Amino acid sequence: MLYREALNKAIDESMAADNSVVILGEDVGRYGGSYRVSEGLFSKYGEKRVIDTPIAELSIVGNAIGMAIAGLRPIAEIMTANFSLLAMDQIINHASKFRYMSGGKMTIPLTIRMPGGVSRQLAAQHSENYETLYSSIPGLIVLAASNATYAYYGLKSAIFMNDPVVFLEHELLYPMDMEFKEIKNFDPFKAEVVKEGKDLTIITYLKMRYDVLEAQKALQKAGIDAEIIDLNSLRPIDIKTIAKSIKKTKKCVIVEEDHKTGGMGAEIAAQIMENCFYDLDAPVLRIAGEDVPIPYNRKLELLSIPTPEKIVKKILKWKAENGI
Repeated sequence: MLYREALNKAIDESMAADNSVVILGEDVGRYGGSYRVSEGLFSKYGEKRVIDTPIAELSIVGNAIGMAIAGLRPIAEIMTANFSLLAMDQIINHASKFRYMSGGKMTIPLTIRMPGGVSRQLAAQHSENYETLYSSIPGLIVLAASNATYAYYGLKSAIFMNDPVVFLEHELLYPMDMEFKEIKNFDPFKAEVVKEGKDLTIITYLKMRYDVLEAQKALQKAGIDAEIIDLNSLRPIDIKTIAKSIKKTKKCVIVEEDHKTGGMGAEIAAQIMENCFYDLDAPVLRIAGEDVPIPYNRKLELLSIPTPEKIVKKILKWKAENGI
């Protein structure tokens, strides 16, 4: 199943099951969505439930919050994570706080979908990872779909939660054909052990899952059997799955596309130090994007983010420096 098809299936089935589910955003209706995620929904559910909006992110999220307060389950689509900055006041001051400030009398069953990450030569204003911003906000749930299975089950879970969910996708994943697994009793907050191993734990999420899996081939040849964990949920973080793996491997690497300073890796590393310090045989290694706006030039763009080759090189260097 294509990644975008899994998202479409989740929205379609949710709208069919519950008339309160609506979707709104730029070009989600007649056009079928900028990334084809909402394709076919307009003809099926009509303009009152598949709503084309002006190019105004604050309005999209603001209207969606009002819909949620009034009893609907809106899915607000933001064309790219960069544009969500225009709606930060609505997301942070309104969506994340209303349930708490009302003493639980008000629920905000709102899902805000947005693709982030470095695509191919879309430059700095269309290529950022802002998961750290949203993961630092109390009152928000932040999920990150790296594969078709989680895109389907995770999005359906998000739609029927009674709290606001920032549902992160990645621009390069939409056309990818992926394995789809049937899962019973799906837990959207559970990290996935993508590959078991005994020598090293690698923690990652979103597109970096695939770069890590590619890097693992070279690591295997170098005699390193890595366990790979895909977080899926960024707020909350499944520290139990991480701790169980580190107790076994004694070593940990975090791979993220986000900028290194203040990135998700910093929070994950801090939680590991609080929970797993005495299980570690070496300092946690963070492999992340460079602290620069993402360049347009393709060679510079690749230099600014982790690649499979860089991941392998940095792990081997770290292993040698720490004598492990």
